[in-house]
Order: sequence, then C-alpha cells, then structure tokens
Amino acid sequence: MVLSKKINSLLLAILFLNCNNTDRDCKDYHTGNFYSETTVNRKIYKSTFLRKNNGIQVEEFEGKVDSSSVRWVNDCEMILSPINPKSLTEKKNILIKILTTTDSSYTYEYSYLGNSKKMKAEAIRIK
Repeated sequence: MVLSKKINSLLLAILFLNCNNTDRDCKDYHTGNFYSETTVNRKIYKSTFLRKNNGIQVEEFEGKVDSSSVRWVNDCEMILSPINPKSLTEKKNILIKILTTTDSSYTYEYSYLGNSKKMKAEAIRIK
C-alpha cells in the first residue's frame, strides 16, 4: 500500500512536470531582422523582413519590397496592415500569433484577419 502511494505520487509529479506551459519570450521578437519560410500548396515561399521600433515592418517577398504597420495586440500577437496596397487582396490585414520561441527563432501561425484558416511558419533571426 505504501509503495503504491509512492508510485502514484511519483507519477503525478512526472505528469505535472510534463504539462508545463511553453515559455514564450515574444518581446524579444518585436524588433529585428528575420528570415522566414512557409509552404502553401506544396510550394515554399521565402521572405526576409526587418521589424523596427517605429512600428514598421519592411519585407522582401518574391523580389518585391513592401511595408506594413505593426500593431501589437499583446506581447505575442500582432496585426500587420499594408501601408501601400496595390490591390484588394494586398489590403487585407494579417494576424500573426507567436506560438513558441527559442533564443534565435520563433514559430508562429498567421491568417488574414477574420479568416479561420491558419498557417504555420518559423522566423529565424538574422544577425
């Protein structure tokens, strides 16, 4: 009986330790230079972007440079709003949520604001 109580206590401790929340240091990624890749319909899209202190993100994607304003909803979620959209599709705001962070990268999900279809990608800090 005593042994089974000790085993149960040990199992509960292991479960408790394994169920901890993932630490996210999202503020570390509010600014900086980044490289990102995402796959859409089996095609890989690559981009680099610079997120500045002034709330502007400048991104190079498929040979084009675009700028967006950045509004942080909380420490780990932001809304990108294109500054000079050239079409209706480009006018759509993008919601980005940082899911996990490491010392040099973060994993995020993104979608057009109001769209339930979310995609995932990783951004790596460029030194």
